[in-house]
Amino acid sequence: MSSSDQDQDQQPQDIAEPAAGRRLTPRQARRLRIVLSSVGMAGVAVVLALRIASRSSVLVVGVYGLALILCGVVIELSRNGRTRLGSWLLGVGLVAAVGADRLLIP
Repeated sequence: MSSSDQDQDQQPQDIAEPAAGRRLTPRQARRLRIVLSSVGMAGVAVVLALRIASRSSVLVVGVYGLALILCGVVIELSRNGRTRLGSWLLGVGLVAAVGADRLLIP
């Protein structure tokens, strides 16, 4: 084998190597965001039920209701391929909901 044959044999391996990295495919990223949003939605529903059981307030229902709507919006964004926007909205929205629970709700 000549050196040019060896170079040709090594090139496909080099090209395939970065593709085999730990990056997610767009489909995997969408599924991951949908699963995270669904888990977030279930968690918010449980917290909402606990908050309503301990104190009945329209503000509690409003804050956690908006968080549930946000999770649904993120699921739809992820289904339509807007995973980065969905990730940012999910993170910021859930942090805002927890912050509003701590600061606004007595």
